[in-house]
Amino acid sequence: MPSLITLTTDFGVKDHYVGVLKAVLLSIAPDTRLVDISHQIPPQDIMAGAWVVRNSAMLFPPGSVHLVVVDPGVGTQRKPIAIKIEDQYFVGPDNGTFSLIADQYDYKGIELTNSKFWRPNPSQTFHGRDIFAPVAAHLANGVDFSELGQPIEKLETYRWAVPISDKDGVQGWIVHIDHFGNLISNIPESMIREAGAGSDLKIYVGNTIFDTIVNTFGDVPDGEPAAYIGSSGVLEIAINKGDAREMLGVEKGAQISIVVQK
Repeated sequence: MPSLITLTTDFGVKDHYVGVLKAVLLSIAPDTRLVDISHQIPPQDIMAGAWVVRNSAMLFPPGSVHLVVVDPGVGTQRKPIAIKIEDQYFVGPDNGTFSLIADQYDYKGIELTNSKFWRPNPSQTFHGRDIFAPVAAHLANGVDFSELGQPIEKLETYRWAVPISDKDGVQGWIVHIDHFGNLISNIPESMIREAGAGSDLKIYVGNTIFDTIVNTFGDVPDGEPAAYIGSSGVLEIAINKGDAREMLGVEKGAQISIVVQK
């Protein structure tokens, strides 16, 4: 089967940047299938990019190459890298973009020092076009991972807020807000089960209190808020047929608390 390259960027779709990435990819690997995961990552939002990669990449077929460009430090001392996780390849900046998925799997890392696989005279402000896209295309063409540069032992990590659990409950944070305005926390279902085994729970976010976790936002009336376990396996808050961010006045980084009722 033809190789496959996914694209995740904060470039948006107004300008020419995404089209240019695809032009470079197809000029080197013309038979490759291209899949857009998202180009609507908020500008310079490394956490949002890391979240999207974590929840999408490993669903793709073996041998897929994931080109990820959320790169506010382009042209600085941050390294251009590629990593291999199981049978998947990732190409992008070493700025924390890959830290969430690398926390879940063993990986091998390479700093992209072999300019043989870059475009000539790379720009200091568009490594996506001149370094990352060419490397991704060469990987899709079957270039051996080890040829790309020098091994690295550890990736840069993004400061990811970790939920805290104690005898009184769980404290976490809203780490992502999706296109629908749903508030996605960093509290996994397993932690909720452990904290609330045999007890009633109350969930506090902003000025809203929940006393139950429903199966889906459709379990509450239109316009009402709901707490549920989303497709990523973490606690989410939504408004049925509405925007929770707007209606509850909650932004990314807000605290969300689960209190055990004794």
